Amino acid sequence: MTTEQQPETTATVAGPAPMPEVPPAPQSAVRKDRRVLRAALRWTAAVLVFAAAGAGTAYGITRMERTDVPGLQTESDGRWEYPQIVKPPLPAGSPGPFDKANTANSHYADLRELLLPAPEGAKADKALSGEDGWLATKDFLAAYEDEDERDTIGRLLTDQGLRHVAARGWTTADGTRTRIYLLQFETATVVDSLQGDSFTGYDSPQFALKGASEMHLDEQFPAKAELEDVRHYTYEEAKPYGAEQVREAYLVAGDVFGLVVQSRKGGAAAVPFQQTVMLQSQLLE
Repeated sequence: MTTEQQPETTATVAGPAPMPEVPPAPQSAVRKDRRVLRAALRWTAAVLVFAAAGAGTAYGITRMERTDVPGLQTESDGRWEYPQIVKPPLPAGSPGPFDKANTANSHYADLRELLLPAPEGAKADKALSGEDGWLATKDFLAAYEDEDERDTIGRLLTDQGLRHVAARGWTTADGTRTRIYLLQFETATVVDSLQGDSFTGYDSPQFALKGASEMHLDEQFPAKAELEDVRHYTYEEAKPYGAEQVREAYLVAGDVFGLVVQSRKGGAAAVPFQQTVMLQSQLLE
């Protein structure tokens, strides 16, 4: 699946395969490209955003070659093959979520279009499709283990003025199951309060997901992967975790509160989890 390019200036997204040879660029362009690469996220899942200026302009998301990243100079590092990923356009006249004029840090693009697409070859989780792409709150709450906690979270979301939930999930050939939930509220202030007071803790999340009662801070998640405008709080299930291991990340991106969950029998690999969290974060940036 390849997302169509938008009519405005859009950067082409390259896959993980080496790019064909092109004529040498001018020296000034080479220096500029090097500055961009040095400023890019240098982390084990290695993703790079090319952003075009201007409100409503779409851009693509791609990844650097493995040989460009220290510690990933192997033939395969476990990253998934994602299709071309392009941010949806903004409604005419609407600012981006982190423009200075957007004091509420609102996402005006369709939240459903801000969900990360499934990687190549993955089987979609139709249970997360919802109705017209919107997931019922009760179906989001079903991700949590304890019934009393589900009631608590439900009241919390209602009190904080939850607008809607968009979700997507898939299972890859190795059995890794991924679920992504995006919850939208009125303002970034609401989301900041929700994250700080209710969901995330320093060493473990406040509410346990199904099959993940013993979650701890993921200390191996690359510190340099933090984006300027999107915060993430990552946790992993420590051994002994039984038949299946769970990894989870909460995302705070303006008026959107996100949850990324990956699980796999025998252990959930770190690299595709980091890759998925970062690509989803960049779509919300």
